[in-house]
Amino acid sequence: MDLVIYSQHWSALLCICIMIGALLIAYFKKIMITYALIIANVIIFILTIIYFEQIVYGVNNFAGLGFRSIYLNPEYSPQLYTLFTSMFIHGGFLHIFGNMFIFLFLGMAFEQRIGAKKFLIIYLVTGVIGALTHSILDLGSWVPLIGASGAVFGIMGAFAYSYPRDEIVMPIPVGIMFITRIKVMYAVIIFALMETFIVWWEAGAGPQSNTAHFAHLGGLISGFILAAILLRGTKTHTKLGQTIYYDSLAPQRPGRLNISSLRKLADTPELKDMLIKIENETVPQVRDVWIEHFLEKAICPKCSNPLNHFNGDVWCEQCGFKTKY
Repeated sequence: MDLVIYSQHWSALLCICIMIGALLIAYFKKIMITYALIIANVIIFILTIIYFEQIVYGVNNFAGLGFRSIYLNPEYSPQLYTLFTSMFIHGGFLHIFGNMFIFLFLGMAFEQRIGAKKFLIIYLVTGVIGALTHSILDLGSWVPLIGASGAVFGIMGAFAYSYPRDEIVMPIPVGIMFITRIKVMYAVIIFALMETFIVWWEAGAGPQSNTAHFAHLGGLISGFILAAILLRGTKTHTKLGQTIYYDSLAPQRPGRLNISSLRKLADTPELKDMLIKIENETVPQVRDVWIEHFLEKAICPKCSNPLNHFNGDVWCEQCGFKTKY
């Protein structure tokens, strides 16, 4: 019996290792965070099928990975880690398929535009805020809250704030699910109206569901706010009257780039490899992500200190070195 409980306890700890490991691998191997999150969610879902009770609800003194509103009570503060872990747990095939299917379309496009770091911050913070929004309205509940819906809606809100006129391929559930090319702001309006209607319906005479719709709305709204803070001053590709659609089958010609200024910073094999990717990349957003990674690892050629960069300018605060790309 003790061996069984021990294995069940470690099934949840293994899930936590997968969550953290996927993000670390994505960071060090320069894999898109979107892919890492989807893969981690799918692997954990497979484990959850086998050990659902142990992973979600816990065993003995181990609380499990699902977040419960009661954990906002100071008495249960050690369990607040579940605000993070609950985003990787799903209750059924339709639950994870719906979240990951939409996230696949949204995540790749948005991450290419803003870079992995800001993307991950928005994903995690809005996921937590979504869970808190639902929990504040249901304080004291012991029912576990699971799923990435709040984070997915957070990405949706941030995307709509930053690039409202960009077009993406997106599944739209209107009567039936169909995939179409649509402007980001229209896709978000459709999903926001659907969530608002469902919340209003369930608050009245409508049937109650197990879906945390207030977590969706909390994630969506916090995505707008967080994008306004993190992406302030960032240039977008959606000026008034302009629509941009990036299709990998029809590569865009990148803007003018002073490669020579970056080449003198490429003093390691890793940086030289990144520079080749920058030179060969045809999608502007992807190229910008590689430039971001390149400049994070590059050092000042004069004093070997870290470099600062913004809007094409690169400089060293220690020795005054400056260049442009």
